[in-house]
Amino acid sequence: MASASASSSRAWRIAENGRATALVVQLRQRVYVLPWSLFLYAEGTDAEVKAQFHTHVVLVQGAGLSSLLSDVAGQFVSQVVEPDRTAKFTQTTGPQLTAVSVSENK
Repeated sequence: MASASASSSRAWRIAENGRATALVVQLRQRVYVLPWSLFLYAEGTDAEVKAQFHTHVVLVQGAGLSSLLSDVAGQFVSQVVEPDRTAKFTQTTGPQLTAVSVSENK
């Protein structure tokens, strides 16, 4: 499992002092604050991570996301920011986010 120490190679923020109390998902038009106490499970691949909360589903797409899945499992992630539309055309090293979405459970 990935360490929760701060790392510039991550495309998301993690809590500096252990577990985060909530996940802040910042989209271009809206911000969601989902408490980790409502977290149910996560699943994914290196290209996509889905985090299921009691009320919402957070879907993150990109590359190199296996460490995001580890950080979500440990509830270390404090913030995920939706990238600009041009992010999928940018060449970077390490994990990269290309899309972030939130949907309500119905």
